[in-house]
Amino acid sequence: MSDSQKQHETNSPQSVALIITHTIKTGEESRYETWLADIQRAVSTWPGYLSREIFRPAHGSRKYSSILRFASLDRLNAWAESDTRKSYVEQVSHLLEHGDEIEIRTGVDFWFTPESLKPPKPWKQFLLTLTAVYPLSLVIPRVLRLLIELAPPLGHEPVRALLMAISLTGLLTFVIMPRYTRLVKRWLYDDHE
Repeated sequence: MSDSQKQHETNSPQSVALIITHTIKTGEESRYETWLADIQRAVSTWPGYLSREIFRPAHGSRKYSSILRFASLDRLNAWAESDTRKSYVEQVSHLLEHGDEIEIRTGVDFWFTPESLKPPKPWKQFLLTLTAVYPLSLVIPRVLRLLIELAPPLGHEPVRALLMAISLTGLLTFVIMPRYTRLVKRWLYDDHE
């Protein structure tokens, strides 16, 4: 990769996602699951690939949603427009009712549910966010206190509040919530409660 390509990729937004929605024809779930496993293996070796989440159909539905995360928009676009992906989509197109539906999301969008999925119940969103924010609200002030001891000008109220907001939002957006929602996705998106 050239220096200009590296610089362009560095300037791209971090944590971008390709959200793919497929509605499967009745009775084709087994064939689709086989295809899904094959394309997952292919994308997992793609440069810049980070992770994936698969949301299988809720009871009574045939809609699959996949979220593929990439290190940069350039890497995501390279996969989305690749001959490899086009070949896989062509292999499965006869199993799909509405074709290959895709959307791209960046940054904070990861906290939210793709439009193709039913959003989690508000009380579950509240509990999930609370259990992520509460421990951070205990740890971050202690770390900031140590930092302020080393650099007293950071102790001014507006600066300290800004540092707290940056730390909390950054950790939630880029570190905690993407992993946490993946860890508890069955509970979060369960329709049967």
